[in-house]
Amino acid sequence: MTSNASELRWYQRKSVLLGLLLATAVVSGGIAALLVNISERQAEKRHTFTRVVEVTEQDTDPEKWGRNWPAQYDSYRQTAQRTATRFGGHGGSETLPAQKIERDPWLARMFLGYAFSIDYRDRRGHAFMLHDQESTKRLTKPQSGSCLHCHASIMPLYRELGGGDAMKGFETSYKYSYQDLNKRLHDSGHAHPVSCPDCHEPTTMQLRVTRPGFIQGIAALANSEAGVPAIPSIARWREAGRKGTYDPNRDATRNEMRSFVCGQCHVEYYCAKEMTLTFPWGNGLRVEDAEKFWDETKFANGDQFYDFKHKETGAAVLKAQHPEFEIWSQGIHARAGVSCADCHMPYMREGASKVSDHWVRSPLLNVNRACQSCHRADEKELLGRVDGIQERHHELLQRGGKAIVALIDAVVAAKAGGATDDELKAARDLQRKAQWRLDFVAAENSMGFHAPQETARILALAIDYARQGELSAVKRSVPSVAAPEVPPGAPAASTAAPAGSESPGH
Repeated sequence: MTSNASELRWYQRKSVLLGLLLATAVVSGGIAALLVNISERQAEKRHTFTRVVEVTEQDTDPEKWGRNWPAQYDSYRQTAQRTATRFGGHGGSETLPAQKIERDPWLARMFLGYAFSIDYRDRRGHAFMLHDQESTKRLTKPQSGSCLHCHASIMPLYRELGGGDAMKGFETSYKYSYQDLNKRLHDSGHAHPVSCPDCHEPTTMQLRVTRPGFIQGIAALANSEAGVPAIPSIARWREAGRKGTYDPNRDATRNEMRSFVCGQCHVEYYCAKEMTLTFPWGNGLRVEDAEKFWDETKFANGDQFYDFKHKETGAAVLKAQHPEFEIWSQGIHARAGVSCADCHMPYMREGASKVSDHWVRSPLLNVNRACQSCHRADEKELLGRVDGIQERHHELLQRGGKAIVALIDAVVAAKAGGATDDELKAARDLQRKAQWRLDFVAAENSMGFHAPQETARILALAIDYARQGELSAVKRSVPSVAAPEVPPGAPAASTAAPAGSESPGH
């Protein structure tokens, strides 16, 4: 018994010892794995990418850049996915997005005489920007090669047209038809939508702007006296004596560049065959500033600038493009230093790395990363706030549409009644002012969210100008009633109300 008890204790001690050794091994292995994982994550933070292929200014195919930056490329490819919110985007299954001019017929009426009256669709992601432009029925009308400025990775073609000078090539591009310049784009092998070198320097990946229209426009804005609270680097450049030309790639902050790269295209501009593509920023970014710029602009023949003449009224009117950058600059987010990329390309995690999401889309589809990094409210509450703003904006917009149609109807009736051009001048001028404001807001993609008070102000003015124009035209269409002849010696007609009639106010 004594011997068996000793053996039992020996086996027990041995089992405990083996258990301790095994536990020590497991814990040591776990710690080692953790240390290796931490080391790998630290390495990921230090080395955000591995350059496996050289890319240059001539490499416009994003797939090649994606070999070095796969996370960004993977998210960029997702811009091909159909997305939609209550008031915008394209979530349908058809090949092309739905027609805005069918959903809101007042748009088609407002654009009569212009190509947008025959084809004007909802937006899609960046992956489709060139395809959709090449597919639009607007190309059945003459279009300038300038339009490729914002729909293709076009800088190599500009350099080719300018003999190595991209700015010089850009300034000749409006002379080409869209079809001719598009063919050269395809022949050159650069027929890609917006791509990596449009916003990034190839060797350092530093953010940059490349579009000549933006570089000229922002320089003109800096050189003006306009207030630019959302762009403090311009204020500093002015305070430093306005030396040389404001260069965004040299003078802007990194945070400003996170909006500038979007502002290269999401803006108002002239894009047709009469002159070089132009950003109207010489007086500032507000709707009245751009209007003043266009009103002061003359064509080569001396005529006042206009985009088209309305087919029914004959008014020489303006066509806004998509001034997201200008509207954003008037909003509270811009004042707070929130950039376009903060909301539309918020950071995401890839391992230990922080990566900018290149799936550019509505923040409403990505509330957690786009909004809740700043706003401490739940998703339902944030979505409700935005929906309230957009719903009110939509109501004002529709009232603006009714007002502009009423103005057009009134001018058409006045013309049918024999009104002369001189008699209709005031109504046509008011149509230009009303239509410009209504279109400036309608063409902008945020449905009022980028600057709710500013867009409500603009829509109120649009409605007011439209109704003033309608009244002006109605006065010309109502024939004046000749006063009856009064025989000599007859008593003057009484202005008193006839007996038994009610006086005003009763």
